[in-house]
Amino acid sequence: MALHVSKKYSYDYDEHEKGKGPEGMVDEILADSEFSQVTELIIGDWGESYGESCQAVIDDIVANAERFSHVEKLFIGDMDYEECEVSWIMQGNYGKLWAALPNLKELTVKGSMDLDFGEICHEKLEALTVICGGLPGYIIEQIEKARLPKLKKLLLYIGSDDYGFDGNADTIRKLLDRVELPELEYLGIVDSEIQDELAEVVLESKFMGQIHTLDLSCGTLSDEGGKKILETLPKYPNIKTLDVHYHFMSDAMVKKLGELSISVDASEANEEDHYNGQTYRYAMLTE
Repeated sequence: MALHVSKKYSYDYDEHEKGKGPEGMVDEILADSEFSQVTELIIGDWGESYGESCQAVIDDIVANAERFSHVEKLFIGDMDYEECEVSWIMQGNYGKLWAALPNLKELTVKGSMDLDFGEICHEKLEALTVICGGLPGYIIEQIEKARLPKLKKLLLYIGSDDYGFDGNADTIRKLLDRVELPELEYLGIVDSEIQDELAEVVLESKFMGQIHTLDLSCGTLSDEGGKKILETLPKYPNIKTLDVHYHFMSDAMVKKLGELSISVDASEANEEDHYNGQTYRYAMLTE
């Protein structure tokens, strides 16, 4: 069995102050004696990630594609809010990456500022995850047109219109109607401020009959969405796992979901905020 080695490369403040940044990061990765064994490559903070994009990192990976051919999992932008708020992370254009890394199985991207996937086409990719505070409509359209015949997992953080999401429930309905993912097993439409509406869209989608994991977590899911889940899931015995952690459902609704004959994560219950007669619910990750 092949050895799975995961390694993260990042620069802290002091290293950045000494001149390290995205332009030289790939050279350092290639100079690492352990890199030839790395199958999961994680790129963290590349310096002032809020002021300089990771385009040089992407371009240098593409330029050295043969030396990255053993990488099966790639995560670009793995940093916490103390390093850089997710909405400030300056991403890049991945258009040339698809052809450059034909053996890639998983791609995770954090941050949506300046993000561009280009024409998504990959014969072996099994998982695509986009973590952000707001997913722009043009990125959703790029995913909608993607050619990913082997994709098993799609996980999209929808986020807030304050931080980049410029669509609505119909935007996600169009995505799920048009995207062709014949081997999809895990569908996650998460972290939305309209999670009840998106839950209904997902529950009506063509993927419900083929997936085994439904992820509607990290958003503003309330009893309204919970009720729709309860009504719909018994129709789909193929679904074995439901993830709705971080939610705004009542204890009674959580109890009912827990009685479904599947694995359910309904942890991290939240309470609404009330101010000047208005009710506010917030998604987990926005800024």
